[in-house]
Amino acid sequence: MKIKYAIIVVSILIVWSCSKPKVIDIDSKKLLENVKILSNDSLEGRYFSAPGNYKAQKFISNKFKELGLKTVSENNFLQEFSFTFKKQKRQDIFPIQNPKEDFSNVPDTTAIGGNIIGMLKGKTNKSIVITAHFDHLGIKEGKIFNGADDNASGTAALFAIAAYFKNKPTQHNLIFAAVDAEEIGSLGAEYFLKNYKEKKNIVLNINLDMIAHSDYDPDLFACGLYHYPDLRKPLEKIKSEKIKLLFGHDDSNSKEQSDWTFSSDHRVFHREKIPFIYFGVPDHKDYHRNTDTFATINKSFYIESVKVIIQAIENFDEYLTE
Repeated sequence: MKIKYAIIVVSILIVWSCSKPKVIDIDSKKLLENVKILSNDSLEGRYFSAPGNYKAQKFISNKFKELGLKTVSENNFLQEFSFTFKKQKRQDIFPIQNPKEDFSNVPDTTAIGGNIIGMLKGKTNKSIVITAHFDHLGIKEGKIFNGADDNASGTAALFAIAAYFKNKPTQHNLIFAAVDAEEIGSLGAEYFLKNYKEKKNIVLNINLDMIAHSDYDPDLFACGLYHYPDLRKPLEKIKSEKIKLLFGHDDSNSKEQSDWTFSSDHRVFHREKIPFIYFGVPDHKDYHRNTDTFATINKSFYIESVKVIIQAIENFDEYLTE
């Protein structure tokens, strides 16, 4: 009887321990502080090629350096790129007054953007690329669109994730890509992928865009399983007592959910047949409004979102090595 009782107790303890969420230790205070800095009025909404955007680039580069990340190319975290806007596109991005119907009086404009790319070296030559765009909508009619959730939240999460894995070697290289110009067509992500010499070794893109504000229950979505169902198991192993991790928003035939397959920078990887998982929340009351500020994000939700994403990266690192 004593032996049977001991077996029962051990079994209960095993089940209990397996059902408890893994403890993920991050510096929550620093995470929130970085979101606050990136969404501060002084960065003026981080509009592509505007002074506030360049300030953000410098801040992110300094953070990558402080974290001890390795550069991916040319011994520089900053990857500059240029883009020439013409006619309708130019008018959409850099509008002039009284454009002609055929835009013949709208001059071509070349603007300079910049991605910030850092890396933690893994044990193999395969890579997981973690992306988050840092640009936003700038200033409109005198109002600053700070973009705290969209997407200071994803950008600041890169720092927390890099800090977590710095002393926890992974099988895969972890490429941290803070990319520019998502709001105007994922120009930064396109430039990165086109010029990344080890593209054939990318096994997964994890894209973070709007992970700090949920108007509903504490729901965080992982999008992409409709296209890449083999990635389900690592996500199903994630445990959290504070967040509901849901799957979906990736089926164009669904009548119940909008399709996010091409809604952010992960689309660039998907078009190149590189699997992706996109973490994000549905559009909320502050989405693309000047009210998307540090004050309106759900801080405890955000902290737990980052912990869930770290669990996902750990699980994918193990799963994709098998």
